[in-house]
Amino acid sequence: MPVTDVGDGHVRLRFDIAYDGTEFAGWAVQAGQRTVAGVIDDALSTVFRTAVRLRAAGRTDTGVHATGQVAHADIPVDALPNCYPRSPRPGEPEFLPLVRRLARLLPADVRGREISRAPAGFDARFSALRRHYVYRLSIAAYGVEPQQARFVTAWPRPLDIDAMTAASRELVGLHDFAAFCRPRPGATTIRDLQRLDWSRDGDLITAHVTADAFCWSMVRSLVGALLAVGEHRRTPAWCRDLLSRTQRSSDFAAAPPQGLTLIGVDYPPDSELRARNLVTRDLRTRN
Repeated sequence: MPVTDVGDGHVRLRFDIAYDGTEFAGWAVQAGQRTVAGVIDDALSTVFRTAVRLRAAGRTDTGVHATGQVAHADIPVDALPNCYPRSPRPGEPEFLPLVRRLARLLPADVRGREISRAPAGFDARFSALRRHYVYRLSIAAYGVEPQQARFVTAWPRPLDIDAMTAASRELVGLHDFAAFCRPRPGATTIRDLQRLDWSRDGDLITAHVTADAFCWSMVRSLVGALLAVGEHRRTPAWCRDLLSRTQRSSDFAAAPPQGLTLIGVDYPPDSELRARNLVTRDLRTRN
């Protein structure tokens, strides 16, 4: 099989990952903190007997979950045999034994669902076309069903879904979302918000949010602002006017993290991966 061209002597692997973010301090490695990347990096380093570092499509915050996170890691060619079994099963996918081994090494709240060789030009972050999130709330009088309490936010007040939907339409498109983003030096807040809508199933209310990329805390901030509209504390026009702000707004609070889940990341065909990397790395600026 061809080796992905990430530099002499390395193979790039793609990892499809799921986790319950409740007891993690987010995705990114932090000294003295339990993080998703830190836990998986340690397990992979044990398997390959060399330091391994994952790069993710989206660096989720503390308490945020994923069913469709994507990451990559560059493995030295001479370390790759360390993940192969002594007696391979005929016809079995190359990295299924590694999936099984990680299942034994990783804690129960994170899983490596699928592992494969990445195609040439693949970068989990910079090759991505868009990310998909859902945010789930329960407006039931009793809160949230116990089996879902880690993944759904209990909301004790009624919500006007029609008003939230109207406000959401005003936010879709290519805008500067500075009012909805925690500042990060050198990072742009201009994003193409491609989907922001709401559905209801009994007492369960779900926001569906898709963009080419998200800045820090953007999804939870969007939901928080829209909840203010849903409670009639703010109007849809106020939500639209936030797009004119040049810094994070203090007029609303971000929604709690437990309701948020990264459910998928889209990539272009393999032949377009390199071109997508260049587009994504081109820093957008406010006109």
